[in-house]
Amino acid sequence: MRTRSRTAWRVMKRLTVHEFKAFHSLGLWIARRRHQIGPGAHGAGYTQAQTALIFGFLFVALVETVVLAFLIPWPTVHAIVTFIDVYGVLQILGLHAACVTRPHVAEADGSLRLRYGALFDLRIRAEDMLSVRVDRRYPQGKHFQLSEDGVLDVLVGGQTTVTVELAEPVTFVRPLGARGQARVFRFNADDPAALVAALKQARAGQEVPGAGQETPRAGEEAQGHAGAN
Repeated sequence: MRTRSRTAWRVMKRLTVHEFKAFHSLGLWIARRRHQIGPGAHGAGYTQAQTALIFGFLFVALVETVVLAFLIPWPTVHAIVTFIDVYGVLQILGLHAACVTRPHVAEADGSLRLRYGALFDLRIRAEDMLSVRVDRRYPQGKHFQLSEDGVLDVLVGGQTTVTVELAEPVTFVRPLGARGQARVFRFNADDPAALVAALKQARAGQEVPGAGQETPRAGEEAQGHAGAN
């Protein structure tokens, strides 16, 4: 019983945090700003595949609100239902705003910040990444799918377009607070080629110039100086 209560409390806490971030994202969206895109970083949006669906839900919710406003004759019930419907509309807008204002980020240091709105946020260090590539797939199922072999799919519009493979599994936090581990992350980006290019360029820029080249031995240096003289 205590375990269930703790789980329920954890879920409620996570949902409250998500709602706060969603409403904060509405303000960012109205102000045409994005969340934590640092200097030299590349923000990669991922909303194109789901925008039509989101606005379809929004249209249905608005129609329902208007229709019920005319059909319900009792003032108290009318006020309660209207509040619930308006809150639902704001939730839909908040979800979309969070996705728009919280894109994936290829940081200037070559690391990747993988996000889905206010629901998912994971930082992957540059040194942990073995490879990153454009890889379009159409998995079936939920937004977040973790396979038994350590592959996490973060679907948008039923597709993923980028695959990142890591040297070792990393721990991530699911939207409702549970933890998991994955070594391969597949996710969606509107322009996957640009994101992959930005990551590779940033990672290449972090490499030490001359790395991998052998330093001349002391004897060879002496011979070189002697020849120069």
